[in-house]
Amino acid sequence: MEGYSQTPKEERINALKSIMPEIFDEGKIDWEKLRETLGENANISDERYVLNWAGKGDAFRAMQQHTSATLVPCREESVDFDNTQNIFIEGENMEVLKVLQKSYFGKVKMIYIDPPYNTGNDSFIYPDKFSEKKSDYLQRVGDKDENGYMTREGMFHKNSKENGQYHSNWLSMMMPRLYLAKSLLRDDGVIFISIDDNEVYNLRLLMNEIFGEENFEGQLVIKTATDNNPSQINTEHEYMVCYAKNKAEQNNWMKHSDAAGLIVQQYLNLKRDCSDINEIQTKLRSWIKTNKGILQQVAHYNNVDEKGVYSSSSNSSNPHPGGYMFDIIHPVTGLPCPKPMNGWRWTEKTFQEYAANGEIEWGKDHTTQPHVKKRIDTCIEFLRSLIYEDNRGTTKKLSDLFDGHKVFDNPKPINVLSNIFDFVTDKDSIVLDFFAGSGTTAHAVIQLNAEDGGSRKFICVQLPELCDEKSEAYKAGYKTIAEISKERIRRASKKIRNEIETERDKQKGELPFDGIQNTPMPDLGFKVFKLSESNFKQWNNIKNVDEKKLNELFIKFSDPVAENATTENMIYELLLKCGKDLNSKIEHINEYHAINDRELVLMLESISQEAIDSIITLHPNKVIALDRLFEGNDQMKTNTALQMRDAGIEFKTI
Repeated sequence: MEGYSQTPKEERINALKSIMPEIFDEGKIDWEKLRETLGENANISDERYVLNWAGKGDAFRAMQQHTSATLVPCREESVDFDNTQNIFIEGENMEVLKVLQKSYFGKVKMIYIDPPYNTGNDSFIYPDKFSEKKSDYLQRVGDKDENGYMTREGMFHKNSKENGQYHSNWLSMMMPRLYLAKSLLRDDGVIFISIDDNEVYNLRLLMNEIFGEENFEGQLVIKTATDNNPSQINTEHEYMVCYAKNKAEQNNWMKHSDAAGLIVQQYLNLKRDCSDINEIQTKLRSWIKTNKGILQQVAHYNNVDEKGVYSSSSNSSNPHPGGYMFDIIHPVTGLPCPKPMNGWRWTEKTFQEYAANGEIEWGKDHTTQPHVKKRIDTCIEFLRSLIYEDNRGTTKKLSDLFDGHKVFDNPKPINVLSNIFDFVTDKDSIVLDFFAGSGTTAHAVIQLNAEDGGSRKFICVQLPELCDEKSEAYKAGYKTIAEISKERIRRASKKIRNEIETERDKQKGELPFDGIQNTPMPDLGFKVFKLSESNFKQWNNIKNVDEKKLNELFIKFSDPVAENATTENMIYELLLKCGKDLNSKIEHINEYHAINDRELVLMLESISQEAIDSIITLHPNKVIALDRLFEGNDQMKTNTALQMRDAGIEFKTI
């Protein structure tokens, strides 16, 4: 510990590091990065340690531009819309991330994404001309064909390796999305990103800039399959890069071993049918040997006594010289057991307590050192950097879910994601995936909730990217990737529901008495929202307009509500722009809508003095009303504003 007090300068630098780690290089403030982060033009030509590429400044500015877009509910594509807490959003993910900023700032525990790997055959949205205006970009990503589907030609650009800005284009696509995503994370939040060798080195540098090198958690290696392509080195793995928003806020990622739980269950099954300890141990060891593939890390827990399952492989020796050197007398021979070279790892008093409680494993005589029994219920698993999951099995499971149709190439393994979520998230966490693909993240969240009774919620974002007309998915009736993702969630939820109901029926048959503990049914629904233009007319700065045209515009904008706006769509837009999340409680009371009881009231359809009096009695924090509701009654508008002010209620009209 330093003996000096912290100076105001150090306090401010530490505060900057916590909110903007990306502006620091090698412990020093990079003033040009600070200017870029704040949206100012920066000179990045100075020689210093920095990740730079063509178009980086433009990508910063694209990230910082505001959006007027909103999300509109799509009840007909949803499952249990009014009760579910899960969200599926169809739309371009950078715009969606901007839309979510107010409502989900600092609320997401974990982000997992599987972005384009930039193999040279990828097509993804990025500005092909960095002079492209925001309006041009929005027009391009909004291009639709005659059936209303977004066009690949208008949205996507193939990033060929022959392109002179091959890596730059990918970085310009990733950087703004990662910056926006970071702001949605909780202080103890983390992000995992799947990637392969094409961009892993650039991704690490980019993440160091955005999240800070000190927040690097690790890099998982996922062995997915055997590569039979002839080359110098056959690549059989990919990666998951993991960063924390603030590593100091992280707890240790560990959990009780699932494999150990299987051994305990088998022990209980054997104990129910047999009372002889030696017979139970013999049968348990045989079962462990038969199932060694899934029990490999805990196979040494193969001893049994009256208290349960244990391992006798614990080390009695002190890890360093200077351990305890007392004599331990063997209970049968009465002679001292051999001391370890470094001495015993426990004091004599502690050892005697272990022995008195039957927690010592003795050798057949005094020539063997005794060991403390290591109980299986203390067996802890840690998230390991090397993971094996055969992707062929993953692809088959998804195909089976879709009646044998191979609707998606190389889906992510649900078992791997579910296991990572189990280590990293709380049981009520929000998990975000803004490259949702086939919907593996949503499936994994639901599956994990079904297994441990959790109430985790997912937010998945997927572009309505057109499927190739030659693909099996298209032939099976799925026109877009988003359609595949939504249908997967529906089918996975139905499968999980059927499995839980089958298990409940089984429990009823096995336990014919009161108090049956039914397997809890997780949230199997999801709300669908689609990215859309605002329900309110947007005033753009128009130059060189004559007086007549200007008057026409004023008349047009006298009512700010767009022609195709609906009450429900306006409600959700105002929720988002007031910082309320998409699962807010919405209650229709008389002529107004109350949000989260007293947090917000929306008056969008009609108005009367009775409704105003009712709202004042409710005493919400804020009231928003459409200005057109007061048309022809300025006195009511003035009186309403005064009444709200006197009641301490914030009142606004639009």
